[in-house]
Amino acid sequence: MHFILTTPRLYLRQFTLADAPLLLALNSDPEVLKYLHEIPLKDEAHAIEILTTVILPQYPNNLGRWAVHLNDTNEFIGWCGLKHRPEIDEIDLGYRFMKKYWGNGYAFEAAKHVLDYGFNHLHIKSITGRAHIDNIASLKVLEKIGMQFIKEEIVDSCPVKTYMATVQ
Repeated sequence: MHFILTTPRLYLRQFTLADAPLLLALNSDPEVLKYLHEIPLKDEAHAIEILTTVILPQYPNNLGRWAVHLNDTNEFIGWCGLKHRPEIDEIDLGYRFMKKYWGNGYAFEAAKHVLDYGFNHLHIKSITGRAHIDNIASLKVLEKIGMQFIKEEIVDSCPVKTYMATVQ
């Protein structure tokens, strides 16, 4: 297992193809996907396709969406990480958690540590974060971790609020 970082309550690691059932469970919940432009995953083969084409290709660049687990139980609770978006030349901070773990501060904790990791370990100069304009909880996470509101825009056919953090 390739660990990325630990926080007081969480650890983040790289996904593997063996994690297809975890990704399927996360991306099959319509409530988790409510504010996203994605369709629910159909089966484990679909999850493997997402791992192979979207998630794993980021890892050679030390970036990626990383599996998030609870330190005390090793339970998988979602993902958080940094993704290079070459079509708009930016590093994007993203996170997604299983509904039963919402409201516990895990998104804030993971996102804050990933942002710090991006600046202090990977030496990234600017990191962008976006959330659907109606996803109040995700917008609050971006604000709470210190990202600054930039603008509202349409990205991937979704109306979003865009935030940015830069090295000081």
